[in-house]
Amino acid sequence: MLATWDCDQHTLTLREMHRFANCLQKQDGFVTWDIDALEAEIRTGLHNVCEDGIRIDSIGIDTWGVDYVLLDRHGERVGLPVSYRDSRTDGLMAQAIAQLGKENIYGRSGIQFLPFNTLYQLRALVEQQPELVEKVAHALLIPDYLSYRLTGNMNWEYTNATTTQMVNINTDNWDEHLLAWTGASPSWFGAPTHPGNVIGQWICPQGNEIPVVAVASHDTASAVIASPLASKDAAYLSSGTWSLMGFESKTPYTSDAALAANITNEGGAEGRYRVLKNIMGLWLLQRVLKEQNVTDLSALIAETEKLKACTFLINPNDDRFINPVHMSAEIQAACFDAGQPVPSRPAELARCIFDSLALLYADILSELASLRGKPFSQLHIVGGGCQNQLLNQLCADACGITVVAGPVEASTLGNIGIQLMTLDELSNVDDFRSVVTANNSLTTFTPNPCHDIARYRAQFQQKRLTKELCA
Repeated sequence: MLATWDCDQHTLTLREMHRFANCLQKQDGFVTWDIDALEAEIRTGLHNVCEDGIRIDSIGIDTWGVDYVLLDRHGERVGLPVSYRDSRTDGLMAQAIAQLGKENIYGRSGIQFLPFNTLYQLRALVEQQPELVEKVAHALLIPDYLSYRLTGNMNWEYTNATTTQMVNINTDNWDEHLLAWTGASPSWFGAPTHPGNVIGQWICPQGNEIPVVAVASHDTASAVIASPLASKDAAYLSSGTWSLMGFESKTPYTSDAALAANITNEGGAEGRYRVLKNIMGLWLLQRVLKEQNVTDLSALIAETEKLKACTFLINPNDDRFINPVHMSAEIQAACFDAGQPVPSRPAELARCIFDSLALLYADILSELASLRGKPFSQLHIVGGGCQNQLLNQLCADACGITVVAGPVEASTLGNIGIQLMTLDELSNVDDFRSVVTANNSLTTFTPNPCHDIARYRAQFQQKRLTKELCA
C-alpha cells in the first residue's frame, strides 16, 4: 500500500500497489509460511512504486505476531519458518504452567495463555529439533526478519515482542526466567525497541536510500493506532482473520480477575497497553468459504441474513477450530456434540459463525467492562471484517452498544501513522487519529434490543444471574 500525505491539507490517501496471498504450506511435516515468497512479493510492490517514478519517503512492515525466523551467525536462515497453526506446541502450555506456575508466568509477562505463543514454540524447537539449536545465532519475529532482509540490520520491535509471552511487563525487556524455560539462548535476542526508530536503509533500483521504520509491527498494534477512538470509554475490535477486542490503558491489568479472564496486556505505541482478548475471528469463515467453494460473499451474507438467529451456536475460541483438517465438518461436529441442529448449507454455516462471534463479542465486552469497573460508551470495529454489515449489526445488538465501523485498512493506516510521526509530520497518536477520522467514512450501527440475538443474549444473562443467585 502506498500512502500519500498532504501536510497542508492534512489529507491522507491510500493506493493499492500490489496485493498477494499469504498461504500456509506443509513442509517436512510442519505447517509453515513461504517466507521467501512473502519477501519477493514485498520487493515487487516496492519496485512497482519506484517504477511509477514515485520517490518513497519511508517504509514500514507489520505482520501477525508470535512467529519467528532463525538465523545463523552469517545471517542465513536456519530451519523452517513454522506457523503458529502447527501442532508442535501441543501440551507445552500445560507443561509450562505445571513447571513455572500460571500466576508466575502471568505476573512476569501479563500476556494471555494461548497454546501457540512463542514461549511454547521455542520450547518445541529445542525439544524436537535440537540439531538446529547449535546453529542459531539470532531469532527475529516475522516483521523484523523482513525489515532485516531489506536493510541488513536487525531489530526487535516492542509491540510484536510482547506477543511472545517472553517480555517482562515491568522492564519491557526479555524475561530471563521465562526465556530460560524455553531452552533458547538469550543471545538470540536484542533488546526490544519501541516503535518509531529507523532500522536502516533500503536501496531502491534507482539507487536512493529509503529509511525502513520500525512501526508498531504487530498488525493489531497498528490497527489500534488507527482506531478513531472517540473517548477513553471506547473499546475497539480489530476484525479480520483474528478478532481482537480490547481497550487502551496507560497501566496493565494483571489482577487475579484479569488472569482468570485470560486478559492480555500487549504493548502499544507511546507506552499504552492494549488490554484485550483474542477471538478466533473470521478465520472460521475464510476456511468455510474455501471448502464450500463460495466466491460471492455478498450473496452468501444476504442469504444468511434471512435465516433465524441462534439456531446453530459454537464457541469460536475452542481449540478445535485453530486449524482443523476440515472446518465445516468441525463446526458441524461441535453443533452435534452440543445437541443442536447441525448446519449443512453454506449460509447455515455462516449464520452459525456470525451469531457465535457476536455472542462471544458480547461476553468479552462485558468481561472487559467488569475488569475496568466501568461500561463502554462505543465499540469501534476496524479492519477488513468491518465491511461485514450483518456482523456489525449483530455485534451491536448482542452487545447492546453503538458500533462505529471503519476504517477498513486500519493496520496499514496505523503503520503509516508511526512513519509520519517518525518523519516529524505528526506529533502523536491522538493527532493521527484525528487525521483518520477526517479522512475515512465511518458507519454507525445502533443496537436493536428487539432483535432475536439481543433477546437470546438477555435470556442467557438472566439464566446465568438466576443460577448465581441460587448457588
